[in-house]
Amino acid sequence: MPNARWGQISIAVVCALIVGLFLWTAGFPSGAAGEHYNRLVDGFRSGHLYLQKEVPPGLAQLADPYNPQANFPYRGAMYDLSFYRGKLYLYFGITPALILFWPWVAASGHYLSQATAVGIFCAVGFLASVGLLRAARIRHFPRIGAGVVAAGALALGLCSGVRVLLQRPNVWEVPISCAYALTLLALGALWRALHESNRRGWWLALASVAYGLAIGARPSLAFGAVILLAPAAQRFWASRSGPLPLGLLAAAVAPIGLVVAGLMVYNYRRFGNPLEFGTHYQFVKVRQDTGRALFSLRYLWFNFRVYFLEPVRWSSRFPYAGAIVPPAVLPAGHAPEFEGTYGVLSNLPLTCLALAAPLACRGGSPASRSTLRWFLAAVAALFGAGALSLLAFYGSLSRYEVDFLPALILLAVFGVLGLEDTLAEHRFWRNLVRCAWVLLLIFSTAFTLLAGVAHRDMLADNEVGGELLQEGRYAEAIAPLESALWVEPDYAHTHVNLGFALDRSGRTAEAAEQFQLALRIEPDFPSARYGLGMAWLKAGRPGDAALQFEKLAGTAPEDPAVRTYWGLALARAGRPADALAHFQEAARLNPRDADARYFCGMTFLALGRPAEATQQFRQALQIRPDHAGALKALAGIAKGTVP
Repeated sequence: MPNARWGQISIAVVCALIVGLFLWTAGFPSGAAGEHYNRLVDGFRSGHLYLQKEVPPGLAQLADPYNPQANFPYRGAMYDLSFYRGKLYLYFGITPALILFWPWVAASGHYLSQATAVGIFCAVGFLASVGLLRAARIRHFPRIGAGVVAAGALALGLCSGVRVLLQRPNVWEVPISCAYALTLLALGALWRALHESNRRGWWLALASVAYGLAIGARPSLAFGAVILLAPAAQRFWASRSGPLPLGLLAAAVAPIGLVVAGLMVYNYRRFGNPLEFGTHYQFVKVRQDTGRALFSLRYLWFNFRVYFLEPVRWSSRFPYAGAIVPPAVLPAGHAPEFEGTYGVLSNLPLTCLALAAPLACRGGSPASRSTLRWFLAAVAALFGAGALSLLAFYGSLSRYEVDFLPALILLAVFGVLGLEDTLAEHRFWRNLVRCAWVLLLIFSTAFTLLAGVAHRDMLADNEVGGELLQEGRYAEAIAPLESALWVEPDYAHTHVNLGFALDRSGRTAEAAEQFQLALRIEPDFPSARYGLGMAWLKAGRPGDAALQFEKLAGTAPEDPAVRTYWGLALARAGRPADALAHFQEAARLNPRDADARYFCGMTFLALGRPAEATQQFRQALQIRPDHAGALKALAGIAKGTVP
């Protein structure tokens, strides 16, 4: 009895530590009122489905607001929002707003931060998975010690991928963590439906509701709803030639059907299409309404390598784990960024024990084995559905792995239980196998923690480098930005920031290289193109600079600064007539720009037209009476010399 008590205490301690880690990592930030999910709740409370958020007037006036180049100036605070008929909508699932954000503000009168919501959802999902593990031990594996269960809880908490969500708990992570929690709750209800014949229909209906809400948070999980058929399939298989269990089928299908129907009505009321979640109206780097296949079979092998096979780069430098080196050839249409992604088989070797999960079904009575077999088949189907949806998707991000990794880790933990139970009578082999899976658990846990530190440090280094850059401490900004790129070499924004820091520090050639790297990752990144044009101007390559400003003008035709620098590049390339047109356009776009008038005057001088040059210099001085260049030029003209 004392040993059993200490065993329960060890499990409780592991759970408390992991939940505490989750909540501490996510934090409890203030300033939640302006976050997207709270804006959505404000919209619901005001009687409409769009966000209670002002649309910038300039955005509404764009001829094509979905053009990423045109909407770039407005994307910062609205990234990934959907813009439709003058209103802003949330592309991400509605479920978190309904089950947490809205009830929270209604009960407390205060907004809940998205970061805290992610911490809550991750804690709920983890505790639900531990509840499943404990129920499995009590019913099917009574010979297994509590220490093994505690180790399994550690794996479910630290190796399931949710720590990635907690490193940067923002609007993207909210629906993923919500779906994770609801999926594990659905599995818990499914477990009860398979094991409790008296209330099977009620538990199955509860699982159906939970999984329907998970789809409302993360529609890509829709194919995983097949797990709800497990109790009906078990009953039909056991009766062989018996009738279809219509009651169980109704309990499985009706609740989720009602939830999905509500979701379709929600979409129809927003976008006039029950299947439109707002994807085609998003503000993102690459327009979503035309051209790109979001799902395609050509992405399968590439994404399989990224999500399952690619190892991270190891180093002797703490935190040791860097980013993967993705396959060299991208499939057509695939996004070039791989933020924190890693191969789970190569970096979390504990996942390989999922192959041993069938051993868990060897012991006990035939009925017990059958029930457990159906449950594990449901978990495997959940893993397969989540993985296949992502493998066919055009992007690869670490937070997406939470769609399939928790189910895979759960299978691996059942594999451990199966190994322990099978070898319970063979002490030598049991101890040998135990040493093996403990080593796999230690490595997988250590990798998760180190990768989390690396991701956290990358975010921190990016923030520090950006702040130093804004403060004008350019040389000091270089080191943290280089450190961030060591962890995440495919992050275009970091390359751009490093490029500007190098450029301001007099290292123009290196700056140009960073801007070029950013453009390889994100070909239409205006800041990268601007930086490259400026760097090449300084490096004495005006023709190349002019080409960059020409491309930039195509994305920002109303930006007078772009016209000015394009004109400078052309002037230095020996094309004054072409330069003059851009200086004049810059002056037209910004009549208060004294420099544009000055450059017009200098170009008129170069073209041998001093009278027109004089007029431009005088206009520059009307705008800025102390303009040194214009004063010097007029003095030179008065003396009969051309400055």
